[in-house]
Amino acid sequence: QVQLVESGGGLVQAGGSLRLSCAASGRPFSRYTMGWFRQAPGKEREFVAAITWSSINTYYAASVKGRFTISRDNAKNTVYLQMNSLKPEDTAVYYCAAVSQYGSSWNPRFPEDWGQGTQVTVSS
Repeated sequence: QVQLVESGGGLVQAGGSLRLSCAASGRPFSRYTMGWFRQAPGKEREFVAAITWSSINTYYAASVKGRFTISRDNAKNTVYLQMNSLKPEDTAVYYCAAVSQYGSSWNPRFPEDWGQGTQVTVSS
């Protein structure tokens, strides 16, 4: 059974930090590029960051580059997202997934694999 369990969200003031975690099981996720997406109310889900299986390469949306850092621990099948200098526009539900890159776009490798997400709310 595939499980993606996101945690670490919460309410934080603008300028604050949060660290999200995603525990993955049910597939050999340590072999896949993993990523984070987010979905704000009334908006489509959007790509945030990705990291290759070896952690050698990382990729970020322009809106979070320089503020967010993605990392992973393959021994624990866990992916992290360190979020600093948070802004109200970062408010969203954050999800992790195995990802694939198509040109300049990032998409879930297994579209059926979505966890419940973790809510991040940034107050101004």
